[in-house]
Amino acid sequence: MNEPLAERLRPKSLEDYLSQSHLIGEKGVLTQQIKQGLIPSMIFWGPPGTGKTTLANIIATETQRPFYALSAINSGVKDVRDVIEKAKQSGGLFTTKNPILFIDEIHRFSKSQQDSLLQAVEKGWVTLIGATTENPSFEVISALLSRCQVYILNAFDKDNLETLLKRAITKDEYISKKKIKLKETDALLHLSGGDARKLLNIFELIVNSFESDKIVITNDIVLQKVQNNTVRYDKTGEQHYDIISAFIKSIRGSDPNAAVYWLARMVEGGEDVKFIARRMLISASEDIGNANPTALVIANNTFQAVSAIGYPESRIILSQCATYLACSPKSNASYKAIKNAQQLVKETGDLSVPLSIRNAPTKLMKELDYGKNYQYAHDYENNFVEHEFLPNEIKNTKLYEPGNNSRENAHRDFLKQRWTNKYDY
Repeated sequence: MNEPLAERLRPKSLEDYLSQSHLIGEKGVLTQQIKQGLIPSMIFWGPPGTGKTTLANIIATETQRPFYALSAINSGVKDVRDVIEKAKQSGGLFTTKNPILFIDEIHRFSKSQQDSLLQAVEKGWVTLIGATTENPSFEVISALLSRCQVYILNAFDKDNLETLLKRAITKDEYISKKKIKLKETDALLHLSGGDARKLLNIFELIVNSFESDKIVITNDIVLQKVQNNTVRYDKTGEQHYDIISAFIKSIRGSDPNAAVYWLARMVEGGEDVKFIARRMLISASEDIGNANPTALVIANNTFQAVSAIGYPESRIILSQCATYLACSPKSNASYKAIKNAQQLVKETGDLSVPLSIRNAPTKLMKELDYGKNYQYAHDYENNFVEHEFLPNEIKNTKLYEPGNNSRENAHRDFLKQRWTNKYDY
């Protein structure tokens, strides 16, 4: 019994596949495509253990297509070209059922490796299915991304995970022979972090640690059996998300000591430097914003620098940026402003642009009063004149409230001096 439990229980059909109902449920976006056999090239984006590889295999089986798989970790351009050539010979040029090429961890492919896929995808020699745990907008080249649909896979919820455990107990060839009482599941579910593969591997480890076939599983037993396995940093699993969360929250909480500690945990664990730098770039805007606009500049320069340098020297640049961000004044005013604006758009729909601020490049548009009564701010004292820029239905709506810090207090004073009759600053 060398095959892991997660592999033995891997679903072979849509009926056995758990979770992701938004994709393969009764009204899922992929359901009809699979039934009709019309599969576009796509990228599955989601945390580890959410069924990306399994779903790709099932799609190939359900649509009766040849299936080729590569891992971006150990495949190069030559491997990609060899597989594409095999795919073409297997009938990709002469049938609507062109082969499926599955690439695991596609975000690890270099630009040249991704470029080597373009023609095959564009010509329809293969249907590409890529799997990634990272945001494809950052990690997949735009030319390839534009040729693919992106589908998000969510972490398994409690019901899905408990169903998996019950399947293991009742259906697995080996575990079903034991008398297992699953008394408590909280510890198992917590340690899995929504990762189905990790859950089953932990469960198998616990079951195999018992000498007797009569097994009672409690939270205390789970923690006792696996505590030594959760200390190390796992850059593809739960700790990957927990530690980056601790890192960003330490920066947000203005604690450079904690921030640099969690940074060290990631550096020692071999975390991708661009992943760390990208999160700091987001934090510089979300958590610091206009309280210190320079933070965004430094974070952006950090991202560019570590992308060019790599380890080990990048750790110094990352540390400089992390401590700078932690020591910066904080404001989420800009973040809240765009959230408020998006919510307003959802509630009010596509409101018309006021005529006075519409563009009027043609005579007809001018005759329709496009741009009429627009007041050019630079023609007035202090380069300002009070004007209505919002649709009439939401006029005088304040979406940006400056934070309470020296820079944004200056913003508040600026706005208060100008918008005396419109906004309450």
